Amino acid sequence: MASTFTTRKIASFSLAAIMSAVSVAAMADVMVGGAPMLPSKDIIDNAVNSKDHTTLVAAVKAAGLVDTLKGAGPFTVFAPTNAAFAALPAGTVDTLLKPENKGTLTTILTYHVVAGKVDAASLGKMIMEGKGTASLKTVSGGTLTAKMSGSKAMITDEKGGTATVTIADVYQSNGVIHVIDKVLLPK
Repeated sequence: MASTFTTRKIASFSLAAIMSAVSVAAMADVMVGGAPMLPSKDIIDNAVNSKDHTTLVAAVKAAGLVDTLKGAGPFTVFAPTNAAFAALPAGTVDTLLKPENKGTLTTILTYHVVAGKVDAASLGKMIMEGKGTASLKTVSGGTLTAKMSGSKAMITDEKGGTATVTIADVYQSNGVIHVIDKVLLPK
């Protein structure tokens, strides 16, 4: 009985901390890659201004997903940084950007996108309701698993790779971006 109470108390505290952090973040100007991310702009218009996301932007263009991510949405994008792409095995990004690999590139990129707006508060609630984990269905049809590690959200792909959300709740006119430190890979 005491452990159930303690678990609920910890979960309630964690959700309260997440919601508090979200409220503060929503009031502050969010900077990503040295550029302000304006909630009045769409995902693409903001991403092109981030010096930390030039590889992601190039990949989105090569995959032909610009119009989709400029669409009404809403979308939740787990956006890997340039450093995350650079951590892939040598030559991977160059190979994926080739026209003959457009299908594979599209699958990988849409694996980072969830339909709907899943901000940190919503994700925290889903994790709490899932007793420590939440499953997110991606636009590509795959599944991402979210959990908390201390105050950080962790996103695990179908191959067991885990990314940390380094900047949460970058609100856009057509959704929300969460910056992550690893590229997520589907099966």
